[in-house]
Amino acid sequence: MSVGTVTQAHHFPSRDRIISGATRTIVITEAVKRSGSLITARMAIEQNREVFVVPGSPLDPRAKRTNELIRQGAHLAESAKEIIQILNEQFMRPLSESEPFEIKQQNKPQPDPVEIKSARREVKIILNTSPVSVDEIIRRCHMSPAVVSTILLEIKLAGCLERHPGNQVSIIGDL
Repeated sequence: MSVGTVTQAHHFPSRDRIISGATRTIVITEAVKRSGSLITARMAIEQNREVFVVPGSPLDPRAKRTNELIRQGAHLAESAKEIIQILNEQFMRPLSESEPFEIKQQNKPQPDPVEIKSARREVKIILNTSPVSVDEIIRRCHMSPAVVSTILLEIKLAGCLERHPGNQVSIIGDL
C-alpha cells in the first residue's frame, strides 16, 4: 500500500501482520468476532510474539474473544507491571550457544542432455514476443520444470529472453 491509499477492509490483515511483526509483544484489550485484534493476535502467535490480554467482564460482548484468548494460552495482563515482569524474565535470560547442526547438501540430478536437446526445439516453438507463462510452457512441452528452466536459463544467458511479472517470459531478438 502506498501513501495516500484509501483504507479498505482487505488491507487490514496486511497491516496487522506488519504490526505484529514489528513488535515483541501485543496487548489485546478487547476483541469482537472477526476483529482486527484477533487477526493481530493470531499473526503474533505465528511470529512467536508474546500475546497479553486484558480480561473483561463475561457480560461484555467485546470481552468474549479476549477471554477466549486467555483460555487458549495468552498471558493474562491486569497491569503493565505484570507485562514488564514477564518480558524481563524472558529477555533477560543469559544467552546460550545453540546446538550445531549439519548442513547436508543434496545434489539433484541434472536433466538429461538428450531430453534438453529435444525440449529445446519445443520451447523455442512456444516462445514468441508475447509473454507466456512458464507453467504454460511446461504444460505444452510435457517436460519437467527442471528441463524447461534449464532451457529458459540458456536463452536468458544468450540475451534473447525477457522475464515479466507473473512468471511469464518472452523472446527478444532472434533465437
